[in-house]
Amino acid sequence: MTDLTKKDCLQLLENNYIGRLAFISAGHPEILPITYYYDKKKNSIITYSGDGGKIKAMRQNGSVSFQVDEIISLDKWKSVLLYGDYEEMSGIDAKHLLHEFSEGVKKIIQKKEYLSPQFISEFSSKLNTDTTPIVYRINISEIKGKQRK
Repeated sequence: MTDLTKKDCLQLLENNYIGRLAFISAGHPEILPITYYYDKKKNSIITYSGDGGKIKAMRQNGSVSFQVDEIISLDKWKSVLLYGDYEEMSGIDAKHLLHEFSEGVKKIIQKKEYLSPQFISEFSSKLNTDTTPIVYRINISEIKGKQRK
């Protein structure tokens, strides 16, 4: 097993759209899979959610971690772990980031899976509710990765 360079870590984030978000809720660690988009310009993870327990927990404790893996086999994989802070967006900033998220994830799906989703509802169910989604970013403070090849 070897360490990934920072460049390799960022490339793994950039080339994927599903990761696991870890946060503290009611004094316990929680880990959930989420759809995300890596924003190179701001060095952050963009995503959104309905207003529920995850959002409530991150509003109380904004320190989070996030992990993305590419697993080919037992002895061929890459994994990135980052630490960061929750930042909730609002107004025009939220709308802009939700658009950036949607377009970015669609491009990754087209590249990796040879599919052509047209709408965010084709790869995420969070917008099929009557409530306004909460758009947030994870501002990355530290990143590290490992690989086995």
